[in-house]
Amino acid sequence: MELRHLRYFRVVAEERHITRAAARLGMQQPPLSAQIRQLETELGASLFIRTARGVVLTPAGQAFLDDATAILASVDRAAARTAQIARGQLGRLSIGFTTSAILHPFVRRIMRVFRETYPAVELDLDEGNAARLTRSVVSGAMAAGFLRIPVDRPPGVAFVELLHEELLVVLPVGHRLSGRSDALDLGELAQERFILVRQHGAPGIYENVVAACRAAGFEPSIAAEVPHMLTNVNLVAAGAGISVVPASMSQIGLQDVRYCRLRAAPPLTAPLTMAALSDNGDPILANLLAIARDLAAAEVGPATAYAR
Repeated sequence: MELRHLRYFRVVAEERHITRAAARLGMQQPPLSAQIRQLETELGASLFIRTARGVVLTPAGQAFLDDATAILASVDRAAARTAQIARGQLGRLSIGFTTSAILHPFVRRIMRVFRETYPAVELDLDEGNAARLTRSVVSGAMAAGFLRIPVDRPPGVAFVELLHEELLVVLPVGHRLSGRSDALDLGELAQERFILVRQHGAPGIYENVVAACRAAGFEPSIAAEVPHMLTNVNLVAAGAGISVVPASMSQIGLQDVRYCRLRAAPPLTAPLTMAALSDNGDPILANLLAIARDLAAAEVGPATAYAR
């Protein structure tokens, strides 16, 4: 017995006429009659009573119709589910974020568009520093990670730079420079104490800021190295020093700090990067990447991908 036998039988039962059923199935009447007789022989039961007007289900035929309908519905559901999974419309995806990445409106836009486009996909969300997210991508525990600057570039991992944003200096309210409306020269901060995200957690921004200070002619005094950018902004509010953060961090509406633009040569910027395995064949991840690339292209031009 094959699925086609069940489908033939169901159409005959619905039409109650062999000829009409054959026309609906796009086949001739004699082959269809032969298929029904073959099915009855295999089951050892008569499924139809033949009449002058057509056919009528026997009690055994009615019982078989109920089961055949359930089987075909189950097959149809399985086929639809398989197609959805193959298109990345159904399943589960794990995504991680660094603190400063999830605060960026662009990342929130990516997630919102993805949720609206693929509502049946379940998302497992996590937070961590760039090193942890990269390790999770490599191990397969996480499909993708949104971060700033990669701490390392393991083989097989693709890093897609979606966009860049400027870095701002964060000053406590009442600081001698906090009332300035124009951009500050980096050299004006030579006597300040810097609070930065600790080196192993975000070496790119840390190192870039230190290198820019040295290019401006001074060695920055590091008052504290902290694990998260939210921490250094709060420490600035407490008067422990100043900091340099991506512009999107200015959304943190602390009343005790001021964000000022900064002049440096070259300009200090921070990328927004998406990390994923280069050869990951997950169609859900492919859909997320496509949305991220499309939104990035609309905002700043084509995203750049590079693998190490």
